[in-house]
This record gives sequence, structure tokens and C-alpha cells, in this order.
Amino acid sequence: MRVLQIIETAYRATIEEQDDTVVYMTHALHGAGATESVLLRGNAVNYAVADQDASGLRFGTWRQSEPPRIAADVASLLEKHVDVFAVVEDLEERGLREEMLIRGIKTLPRGELAGLLERFDQIWHW
Repeated sequence: MRVLQIIETAYRATIEEQDDTVVYMTHALHGAGATESVLLRGNAVNYAVADQDASGLRFGTWRQSEPPRIAADVASLLEKHVDVFAVVEDLEERGLREEMLIRGIKTLPRGELAGLLERFDQIWHW
């Protein structure tokens, strides 16, 4: 069974857990033998940016000692041959250019989403 994880809500629980829960779950399911791909859309296209650094994250006097490393988590999925897609228009709306992305991210226009969705048995939208 082929599953597409659509991640649209960005940075969910990344302060408490230091990982995006869906990216983490995708790693776990892939490790258990699942065939999955990821589609980043909306604010989650920010996950595709290679040079991210949340090490200076602070709230008042509290400092995040273990900041999220989302780009490394996404790059690790790519190393495991998990396809990761990002919607072109969502990247453009945020001023993100293709040369800023993690190597291996596949971009596709919003108009081609239906064709992508047809390739999967299940779609999980987060």
C-alpha cells in the first residue's frame, strides 16, 4: 500500500518534541516497511529549506536547548529514498527559490496535484 503524507501545518509540536510529529512518524513507518511519500504544502513548504537554524529560539528568559532540526529530518527521509514533494506556488508565496531547497526535493505546480494523488492508495492530510 502506498501512502502520501500531506503536511500543511508547519512546526506542530516542535518546541515540545523537537521533531515534526508527521515527519517523525514517516521515518518510523518507513522503518517498519511502509511505502510512503511526503507532500509539503502551505506553511510546511518551509521544511524544504536547506539552511534552517532555530538554535537562537527564546521565549523571554527561557532558551530552547534542543531546537528542532526539521531540514535534517527531511534530508534523512530523502536519504532513505522517500519522495518529498513541495508545491511550487506555496514556495513562491513565501519567497522560497528552488536553489534554497534541500537537494532531492521534487517541486510540482498545484495543477499537477491530482495526478500525484492518483498514484497513492491512501492520502493522510495533516
